[in-house]
Amino acid sequence: MDGVVEVLHAYFPSHAYPSHTHDAWTVLIVDEGAVRYDLDHREHGLAQAQVSLLPPNVPHDGRSVHPEGFRKRVLHLDPDRLGGAGLVGAAVDTPEYVDPVLRQRIHQLHGVLVDGREDLEAQSRLTLIEERLQQHLRQQVIDPPDRRDAAVATKLREVLDGHLLQGITLDEASKLVHAHPVHLVRAFSREYGMPPHRYLTGRRVELARRYLLEGRPAAEVAVLAGFYDQSHLNRHFRKMLGVSPSRFARP
Repeated sequence: MDGVVEVLHAYFPSHAYPSHTHDAWTVLIVDEGAVRYDLDHREHGLAQAQVSLLPPNVPHDGRSVHPEGFRKRVLHLDPDRLGGAGLVGAAVDTPEYVDPVLRQRIHQLHGVLVDGREDLEAQSRLTLIEERLQQHLRQQVIDPPDRRDAAVATKLREVLDGHLLQGITLDEASKLVHAHPVHLVRAFSREYGMPPHRYLTGRRVELARRYLLEGRPAAEVAVLAGFYDQSHLNRHFRKMLGVSPSRFARP
């Protein structure tokens, strides 16, 4: 995925990291236990309510606070995604944030990346995460103003409708609509009450319903409606309608 260099989910019952560096931004959350680490010769701690952002090419280590170890999830982001070297000093000074909104967004992105088939959703979630991290680095974390932009939202809806089967990336949509990716996601969500990826999935499920009612088999419907395969269709169809495609089509 563009912008994400590596994803790591790990449980360490006893391992302690020696001092090392990464050439990417490291976004870390802890799901069990707590972590203590030195960053640029200063000690820090990370608990489950926090998010840690470690800058590229700055030495750090890591070890568990408790004897039972820790479980963590990590995103390594391309070094240019957060504005480059100019914000490294801010991350060294304050690498932990207590931000429930940010932590929830990171949790959701990990879930999408595990599935690996929801490109537009992953890109949308990553864009909002990067915006929030940049705000922290600049010490300007604010809730975005509730400004509507119906023209941008309508144009994006037209673009999504035109790419219903083949899909589209957030960057591609941004170029077609001539708007920043963050603005695209926010404007669409405010106008239609759902993010772009959910709208696209809903349209595909609606198309799948029509094909199923025509008597087509679910495996064929999945391809015709723009899903990767039948399991991909089944998951979204059941989530939206509460029944499987085969049960829906049963007379």
